[in-house]
Amino acid sequence: MSDFQSWVASHQHDFEDVLRRLLPQGDTEPQRLHAAMRYSVLEGGKRVRPLLAFAAGELVNADIERVSIAASAVELIHAYSLVHDDMPCMDNDVLRRGKPTCHVEYDEATALLVGDSLQSLAFQLLAGHCLSDDPARQMEMVRLLATASGSRGMAGGQAIDLASVGRQLSLPELEQMHIHKTGALIRAAVLLGAYCGQPLDSAQLEALDRYGKCVGLAFQVVDDVLDSEADTATLGKTAGKDADNNKPTYVTLLGAAAAQQMAAGLHDEALAALAPFGEDAHRLRELADFIVLRKF
Repeated sequence: MSDFQSWVASHQHDFEDVLRRLLPQGDTEPQRLHAAMRYSVLEGGKRVRPLLAFAAGELVNADIERVSIAASAVELIHAYSLVHDDMPCMDNDVLRRGKPTCHVEYDEATALLVGDSLQSLAFQLLAGHCLSDDPARQMEMVRLLATASGSRGMAGGQAIDLASVGRQLSLPELEQMHIHKTGALIRAAVLLGAYCGQPLDSAQLEALDRYGKCVGLAFQVVDDVLDSEADTATLGKTAGKDADNNKPTYVTLLGAAAAQQMAAGLHDEALAALAPFGEDAHRLRELADFIVLRKF
């Protein structure tokens, strides 16, 4: 196992314990809601967003306990978005992370409340723990996650996505959608990890944000390629769902080969953005490699 693989496995294992501790216990009232929250968050996913937060935290020598809280907040927002996206009123999917989606395992009303509760818990964590010695920086962290989650970020991107079914989008329009739907939360994960440590100047923060934007878009491009080429068992979700629903993707717009070339170009841009940080950013570089070269 390579050094990077060991780093990923260690952080994934430890982070799972953090989530188990922070989520309400399944035997706490209301038991069904809390059990469904744990079902939707635990034991699934690559934890790419938390890993990006941890890597950015290492860049600025952040306390790992602080980064763990910030990473948890991001992951809870991500998990809530998946629960809601899978519901019949959205994408109407039945499989997520290799198991039945929340509304299938429980019911639609519970799934709706799970998403609401995970979102609230994310901000409870950011507000309830000391993540920075500077209160103003911690307030900025709350603002960052709120913006990335709302109508100017992830939720807005989902609205554009739903409105784009059956339409042929241009490449700039597709990028704009995914800058919001997928990229906003990935960018927030990088910056939240960085805010937990030693202060960076505006140029350094802009470079990290550029990195986050590039890997966020690359993540979606690769996701579209995998969705068109991998099977359901490999992906842990229904393969080919977007194409079947007549949704625009990078593959339907560009073709698989050109989409892969686009991902490679975004990968190069992400690495270039990290150049000012030298070797200190090696984990962020490795994560960029992982995002673009992954097979699931």
